[in-house]
Amino acid sequence: MKTISFDDLSLPQELRRAVQDMGFEEPTPIQSLAIPAIRQGNDVIGQAHTGTGKTAAYGLPLLEKIDPGNRAVQALVLCPTRELAIQVAEELTQLSRHRRGIVILPVYGGQSMDRQLTALRKGVQVVIATPGRLLDHLRRRTVALDRVRFVVLDEGDVMLDMGFIDDIEAILRETPRDRQTVLFSATVPEEIGDLVNRYLRNPRTIRVVHEHLTVPGIEQRYFLVGEQEKLEVLTRLLEEHDPKQSLIFCNTKRRTDALVRRLRARGFPSEKLNGDMTQGQRERVMGKFRQGEISVLVATDVAARGIDVEGIDAVFNYDVPNDPEYYVHRIGRTARAGRGGSSFTLVSPQEMPRLRDIQRYARITIAQEAVPGTGLKPPVAAPPAPPVRVPVRETPETPIPPTLEDRIRSLVQQGDLDPHRARVQGMVDSGLAPVDIASALLALTGTDKAPGNAGSSRPGKRRWRR
Repeated sequence: MKTISFDDLSLPQELRRAVQDMGFEEPTPIQSLAIPAIRQGNDVIGQAHTGTGKTAAYGLPLLEKIDPGNRAVQALVLCPTRELAIQVAEELTQLSRHRRGIVILPVYGGQSMDRQLTALRKGVQVVIATPGRLLDHLRRRTVALDRVRFVVLDEGDVMLDMGFIDDIEAILRETPRDRQTVLFSATVPEEIGDLVNRYLRNPRTIRVVHEHLTVPGIEQRYFLVGEQEKLEVLTRLLEEHDPKQSLIFCNTKRRTDALVRRLRARGFPSEKLNGDMTQGQRERVMGKFRQGEISVLVATDVAARGIDVEGIDAVFNYDVPNDPEYYVHRIGRTARAGRGGSSFTLVSPQEMPRLRDIQRYARITIAQEAVPGTGLKPPVAAPPAPPVRVPVRETPETPIPPTLEDRIRSLVQQGDLDPHRARVQGMVDSGLAPVDIASALLALTGTDKAPGNAGSSRPGKRRWRR
């Protein structure tokens, strides 16, 4: 793609000045493609990942279309999380600094309703909202969307995953039919396609084709470790690399709680960020992190949406993410604003298939490194050694045969399941839930349902076959 400048986009002088104040020299690929299309009045579907500049891609045309003399709500941005809503509001406020008279209001759960009502009564032109809180205002009739001219659905796939699709449709029905609608999403699954068909008018689809989906400037490495060794390896990495600020990702809220307790016990100032926290707690934690009072932030994927801290030196994947998309989002939190960064992924043998999925998806090779402090590079997902066969003696203490769970775990550790994974993924794509597929396969084996039942593992019973 030919390199262009913000001057080439012919934006109003006030917006160009704001862009210069923020230190941006040239638009990102998604900005250079989306801004002209949106300024022309087209409905747009933009496929872009976190860290690609998508907020300015829709934010600059949005601000250009606002009439500062009209205090009605003219633009609406829907975001999946409070953190992202706050981040978008902050960035749009910076971009509008030279356009006087534009009032921007973030509306999200956890914040005082009275504070939002006061601001809405005074009049705002741009509302950045989470779906649930905006619906509360619509039910109370404390906000009107009948004069909205511009709607943005930011991170549409995340809102879909979080179950907001019905809320989004209810909100869109409150807006004029002739509005301009822009959807940004890392992926466009079938459900989003249905939403597009109902609420967007002849949209232009803009995709930025990346040879590599990850952010340049990030050194990516992984370490093959046992599950019980993860904390020790993480500690060694933090000590060896000594990042000023680091972000650690876990797959569950419970894991963030446990990891923060254990890191604090080892002398690392750390806090958690997960979905169980109130908005006030989240804001206090992010304030301490931005100010450098804590050096380690442990978060889940959804809770980390909207985190935009330029000083993050390293991202640690304590758990390999379940979705390859999340890996891209996670490591994009470092190497911001032209800085370099590092990502470290701790991989147990059971997680190796997911790491291979990530590398295929992102078309990258993540280097394996020796576990710190040992100098040894363990084999990639080496299968467990075959059990030693010991003749069964005529004593009461005969060896207990492996349970079904043991044999499943052994097969997962060996990792040679790719052909079967493709078939299972096809069933998932057809609408079947993974837990239902697994339950049906258990039923087909003829094994007993009770875990640990010796009858399910005795020789002569039907066995799992690869």
